[in-house]
Amino acid sequence: MKTVSFTKMEDGTAEEYAFLGSLYYQYRDGVADMLLTLLKQMQGDSLGYRVDRYTHSLQTATRAERDGADEETIVCALLHDIGDLLAPDNHSQVAAAILRPYISEQNFWIIQHHGLFQGYYYLHHTNKDRNIRQQFKDHPHYQACVDFCQRWDQCSFDPEYDTLPLEHFESMLRRVISEPHNLFE
Repeated sequence: MKTVSFTKMEDGTAEEYAFLGSLYYQYRDGVADMLLTLLKQMQGDSLGYRVDRYTHSLQTATRAERDGADEETIVCALLHDIGDLLAPDNHSQVAAAILRPYISEQNFWIIQHHGLFQGYYYLHHTNKDRNIRQQFKDHPHYQACVDFCQRWDQCSFDPEYDTLPLEHFESMLRRVISEPHNLFE
């Protein structure tokens, strides 16, 4: 396999970085497949809920689509909990960071904060402040995150819900993840 000659990045040439760039694009083209693999790994793990996290993700995306959300938002609904596999204590931030190059500022903010906003539905049962989300009440994306959680996320634990299969969402995911547009923000 061909490699560059440098051992320090500052010593690389334009030709070497062009070569590395071509390899990078091949690797980046596999991101959608990696995300689908992560999502599928959530199958069978219910953590005590009535559906597993895979089904929860599909239900959230199904509800978003049926509610008239745009394609990017539907994909965000599908992938909102993928951070659970890597970092259960800050899954929202992990999912948001993974999706950031491909999604709008609003969807990034929603995914980043949805875990905290979901607390509204249960934190009072654990002797914590269910209104912790109020700290963001003046943020321009506050209501969109409230709506995401209320209409799609918190209600997607129903084993009887008519959930669309992953195949329905795969081409959407590939389109949204196909080209980063927020690389260095």
